[in-house]
Amino acid sequence: MTAINIENNSNQADGEPTAHADTTVAHCRWQWRDEELVLLAQKAIWRPSSEDLLVADLHLGKAEVFQACGIPLPSDDDRGTLQRLEKLCQQWNPKRVIILGDLIHGPLGLTQRLKTDLSNLHNRLHAEVLLIGGNHDRHLHSSAFPQHPAFRLGNLWLSHEPEQPMDGRAGLNLCGHIHPTTTLRQGSDRLRLPCFAYDKVEQRMLIPAFGELTGGHDCRHGYRKWLVAEGTIVPWLDTAQAFRGSQQTW
Repeated sequence: MTAINIENNSNQADGEPTAHADTTVAHCRWQWRDEELVLLAQKAIWRPSSEDLLVADLHLGKAEVFQACGIPLPSDDDRGTLQRLEKLCQQWNPKRVIILGDLIHGPLGLTQRLKTDLSNLHNRLHAEVLLIGGNHDRHLHSSAFPQHPAFRLGNLWLSHEPEQPMDGRAGLNLCGHIHPTTTLRQGSDRLRLPCFAYDKVEQRMLIPAFGELTGGHDCRHGYRKWLVAEGTIVPWLDTAQAFRGSQQTW
């Protein structure tokens, strides 16, 4: 790929005068009403006002689940995922790390090593760690790691699966579960990348999966997207417009 089409910085997002985006290589500042969020190229969100770091879908122990089913996969992906999270915490120094569900992949992956890693996670990250329980966490006993239901944080509604705020108040839904990706197409070439995906109609931001061994759901039209690739984050034009003409070369 010789060029990437990115949108210009603007004081508006999706036509809303209350939202803006300010882009750098490693992160993108974006505002929804009074909420300033920093979208990070490490597939996480930083909330400056409360010094919270938000991630989703680590799926720890997934390799071991596959191994138990007879599929040989290396067992060091959890180490890579946790090391990336640890490095991210060293960079941003959060007061709290909020995991939006699917901390683990399944009970077959809950090895003694993973249980030890989970019990030491707060100390390792030097921050409070709060888990909103996801569908894959249902077998994670509270003694191994406490789980919390979806809850409000300022103007944000934090959940694992997409949902409207349950308290009857308006809010931006930040969630995981979907593992949003975007497929870039040019001729016969295909490139699939994780992305942040904002649904203006539903007032929802989908967070890309943080884990190493995760697939993804292709978010097509109707989303404002920020692509994540090799430590960079790129606001992306609608693909129907982005590939119009001959400016893009691969």
